[in-house]
Formats: sequence, structure tokens, C-alpha cells
Amino acid sequence: MKNFNMMDKLALVLVIIGGLNWGLVGAFKFDLVEAILGDGVLARLVYILVGLSAVYAISFLMKTEKPVENKEN
Repeated sequence: MKNFNMMDKLALVLVIIGGLNWGLVGAFKFDLVEAILGDGVLARLVYILVGLSAVYAISFLMKTEKPVENKEN
């Protein structure tokens, strides 16, 4: 994660939160975001931020690291 900037890390954290929440919904029909924030504007905001983070995280697939050149003399 050393090549990630702060926005990348925030997006990744939100995507992980969303993934864990969906796992709980699928396995136990328990929505953790709704349990913590209620069924209101704050929960909707979290869902929107998680969705936007997922779209942003698509850019991670396009990032490539430069290959390390092996300079042997």
C-alpha cells in the first residue's frame, strides 16, 4: 500500500466496509450500517460513499507499477 495516496486508502476502507456489510446481509440478513446509523440520511450517505468508492477503486486495476530493473554488472 505504499504507492496508495490518502484517497486510495479511504476508498479501499469504504469498499471493505461495504463488502463486509454485504457479507453480513447475505449470511445473516443483518445490515450493520443500518443497525449503527438507523434507516435514515446517514445510512444512505454511507451507502453512496461506498458505491462511489467502488467506482473509484476500479482505477486500481489500471494502476501498474514499473518493473524493477535488475542491473547486474
